[in-house]
Amino acid sequence: MVHVSVKKLGVSFGHLKVLRDLDLDVQEGEFIVLLGPSGCGKSTLLNAIAGLLDIDAGQVWIAGKNVTWKEPAERGIGMVFQSYALYPRMTAERNLTFGLRVARVPKDEIARRVERAATLLQIKPLLQRRPAELSGGQRQRVAIGRALVRDVEVFLFDEPLSNLDAKLRTELRVELKKLHMQLGSTMIYVTHDQIEALTLADRVAVMNGGVIQQLASPKELYQRPVNRFVAGFVGSPAMNFISGKLEASNGAPAIVCGDGVRIDLAGYAFAGRPDGGRPAVLGVRPEQIHLVPELPETTSLPLKLTVIEPMGADSLLWGEIGKETVSIRANSDETHAIGESVNAYFQPKRASLFDAESGVRL
Repeated sequence: MVHVSVKKLGVSFGHLKVLRDLDLDVQEGEFIVLLGPSGCGKSTLLNAIAGLLDIDAGQVWIAGKNVTWKEPAERGIGMVFQSYALYPRMTAERNLTFGLRVARVPKDEIARRVERAATLLQIKPLLQRRPAELSGGQRQRVAIGRALVRDVEVFLFDEPLSNLDAKLRTELRVELKKLHMQLGSTMIYVTHDQIEALTLADRVAVMNGGVIQQLASPKELYQRPVNRFVAGFVGSPAMNFISGKLEASNGAPAIVCGDGVRIDLAGYAFAGRPDGGRPAVLGVRPEQIHLVPELPETTSLPLKLTVIEPMGADSLLWGEIGKETVSIRANSDETHAIGESVNAYFQPKRASLFDAESGVRL
């Protein structure tokens, strides 16, 4: 297993600075996911680690060696791209072995590596087919296999599932998780899909504007986002945000919304002493809100329902508190009507509170 470290990395394209002073440490055998919107720099970071582009500053270390100026083939990595990049006139087996044959690896060693990769990826029956005879999921398995046969301990994935339909993405997510458990290799994976990130990763690095906003386990990322960007980007449906001003009279913290509704925050773990009158934003996830006070230490939100979305196993209820819109994930067996006034309940200790100006968690 191999440790990967990026130190003070800087990458620019002309006058555009994409990455600046970026640090990232990936532990041995860890599955790290780089998550963020398009243009945030996640693929640029992956390509810099792979050696596919020149960097302006900083260093890349793999397995204790400074590989900053080494060619991709000398870095001991295997890379899987968004496009399958398979040779159309070669069979799956020839695609798997092409790089090994060019490198003059002995035939018996090539056979051993292909057998191992094909067994792991369950593509042995497909080895004599050409790419045109394979489904999208099968082609991506072959593309992953081409990285596996290199017998390396660091794998880089650049949105490998984005070209697949929803069902295939789900299936291959499971296969990638199993593959990591079997190989124990260090893996760095780029995606803009938060479901992929949360289900695959040991840790997730959420990026925006070329900066890692938060690097944490999926659970910590989801439950304790460090700022409003992370809170809003991670989660589907997105976190609810309610703007107001903090009130800290008599030692009982609360946030007062624009229409005068006071929401009690007793039990919320503030990072520091709350300042009364400070503009703030309360964040509560739809699944943390309930229409009955079934959990201890809850506080209430008076809502008027405006939209009801049946979603099969559950329903998404949309309501308003003043001018703010709030969504609730409710049991599909519950019956509600548009225009109905309800009291919704949540636990302040599970909510998030952010400074209105900086977006930083309070």
